[in-house]
Amino acid sequence: MLAGAACGSRLPESDFEERPPAPRGSRQGPPVRVGIITSATSPVGGSAFTGPRDGAEAYFDRLNDRGGVGGRKVEVHTCDDGGSGVGNNECVHQLLDEKKVVALVATTSLDYAGASRVSKAGVPDIGGQPIGSAYDTYPHLYGIYGSLAPRDGEPGWDGELYGGTEVYRYFKREHGARTAAVVSYNQAASAAYARLVKRGLEAEGYDVVTEQVDFALPNFRAVAADLKDRGVDLVFDALDTHGNAQLCKGMDDVGADITAKVTNVQNWSSTVAEDYKGAPRCRNALWATGSSRNYEDTDHPAVREFRDATKGAKVHSQWQLEGWAAAMWFTDAAKSCSAAGSDVTRGCVDRFMSRGEPYDARGLLLPVTYERRERPPKTRETCVSVARWRDGADSGGADGAGSADDEGWVTQGEMNRTCFDVPQLSYQP
Repeated sequence: MLAGAACGSRLPESDFEERPPAPRGSRQGPPVRVGIITSATSPVGGSAFTGPRDGAEAYFDRLNDRGGVGGRKVEVHTCDDGGSGVGNNECVHQLLDEKKVVALVATTSLDYAGASRVSKAGVPDIGGQPIGSAYDTYPHLYGIYGSLAPRDGEPGWDGELYGGTEVYRYFKREHGARTAAVVSYNQAASAAYARLVKRGLEAEGYDVVTEQVDFALPNFRAVAADLKDRGVDLVFDALDTHGNAQLCKGMDDVGADITAKVTNVQNWSSTVAEDYKGAPRCRNALWATGSSRNYEDTDHPAVREFRDATKGAKVHSQWQLEGWAAAMWFTDAAKSCSAAGSDVTRGCVDRFMSRGEPYDARGLLLPVTYERRERPPKTRETCVSVARWRDGADSGGADGAGSADDEGWVTQGEMNRTCFDVPQLSYQP
């Protein structure tokens, strides 16, 4: 740093990235390189984190079939970090330094250890899943759900993150729920999320029961028995798909009768019938909440396009749809560069991302905002996307209603109108 100061001022590298545009009408040019880092293999399981990657790749495949960005193909480079910090740093080095990608898209990492290196290099990371606190910590990182934090190198505001109580308000208002349980692993990210859920439920007036299971050797049946004994009618979790399925099986085994088993966006997928095959009662009490439009809503044109492009996939999931939206977000940023007569560079893409305007991916996302507020908001109007799983007639459902074609996630209200002015509560990551 002293040597740099002695040599005078130094402009950021992004200022040297701009190049004269190709002649008008030219369809030639090198591919636009993007990177996708995924914990495709990890302690959580082989397919736990691959949904966003698959959705993004599907979007880029269709984009390239239609000519790419200004006639340039998008060249996708994927890297499996193995769910470790060491592996993540290796992926960051490979994609940024060796492949020279313009941006990262749909990052889904169990341990995003290389986040500070991505930020320092000025590489925009677009539409990643906020499994940790990186997207509320560093500039140039834009998670799929947005952030209002300063992002100055410290998580949130003075190390505190904030979340709203809109989900708990929804179930209280719509279903009269009063007693709720929160089940988590004894793992840092899971436990931190569970603490936030507990505080939110308490803020909304619930009686709260907390349960924690060992990540390596979980005893879900014992948890289920305790939930039954305590008369819990609403269950939240900070678990993966396998953990949710085992918890549900335990609840069916002990005869626990609940109003709703509420899960997160990671478990919002078409594999429910198979994953929860041993728990038909709990399966038909599954609800999922998130910030993106239900992938089953094929009446919506943007969802229909996603489903058409992925109709050959064996599995569909909400994370796939969000990966598709992340790729769309990058593409809109890249197109803005071309429209302005600029090359598609890291700096140009980042300017689009940081312009401060909400983004909704053609209606696939609740409007995503990235700001840098000095202080966290005390309250905020927040909307929520809600869906409930229903079995078809041939799937062994609890009620046997409908047909096999009816099986799937059923949207509960329009997400852009299911909104609440709720408190924002702090928690430590």
